Amino acid sequence: MLTIENLHAQVEGKQILNGIDLDVKAGEVHAIMGPNGSGKSTLSSVIAGHQDYEVNQGTMLLEGEDLADLSPEERAHQGIFLSFQYPIEIPGVSVTNFIKTAINATRKAKGLEDMPANVMLKKIREKSALLEIDSRFLSRSLNEGFSGGEKKR
Repeated sequence: MLTIENLHAQVEGKQILNGIDLDVKAGEVHAIMGPNGSGKSTLSSVIAGHQDYEVNQGTMLLEGEDLADLSPEERAHQGIFLSFQYPIEIPGVSVTNFIKTAINATRKAKGLEDMPANVMLKKIREKSALLEIDSRFLSRSLNEGFSGGEKKR
């Protein structure tokens, strides 16, 4: 699914990554660990396509497609993006509305029509039940009053 070979990258002229190799198959979960300054955030930013980072050698392929050919927005539509460790609160925007907007934006990027509201609501309810998420969670304002763990869900 994601294959990185001999990745070298720099920021502001300073070389940070030197020959990174990584292979993540569908369904696998990997943790990038290391001390401060070892390049974890740089690697994440480079994969996500952050404009301040320059790849000067190597390849990053997502299901065979070269990530270098995709903008950060296109990468996000493919599921490659960074999220905030401490997400901001957005009063007045329900979790359900946020999910609906995100799904329809992804569908639009793939040339698909918006999902009908009744179908969307049914899917959201099914998935939240599968994940054992209380239905009251879906009507709350996005991240407002959530615990740290709830914000990350």
